[in-house]
Amino acid sequence: MLKKYLKPASLPNQVSLAVLILRLSFGLLMIPHGYDKLQAFLAGKHDFPDPLHVSPMVSHGLTVFAEFFCSILLILGLFTRPALIILLGCMAIISFSIHGADPLGDKEHALLYLFAYLAIFLIGAGKYAVDAKIFK
Repeated sequence: MLKKYLKPASLPNQVSLAVLILRLSFGLLMIPHGYDKLQAFLAGKHDFPDPLHVSPMVSHGLTVFAEFFCSILLILGLFTRPALIILLGCMAIISFSIHGADPLGDKEHALLYLFAYLAIFLIGAGKYAVDAKIFK
């Protein structure tokens, strides 16, 4: 069951190339956000929003994991769908909880990431991904 979930769908070359471009661009664009948060986390600066009410430090750590480490997985195409579930959750929380009362312009970036991650999740990692090699 797990192998079926992780195995990328068989896609035409053009679609796999398009998914690769999406994975690389959105993964690479998210990494600086996560890296900045990782540096603050390692420096002990945990004055961070806590929308899940698990403590600012845990919320900070979860956000670092999503934005930095899951973005690396997305770029590699490794465990793509599980990484995307985490990224989708993170972007949903940022869009609807952190920036929920803000105007659209303030939550626009998080929404763009959210919808891009959703599209990649639905399509799959494509044939140019580590998942395609591992889960044949």
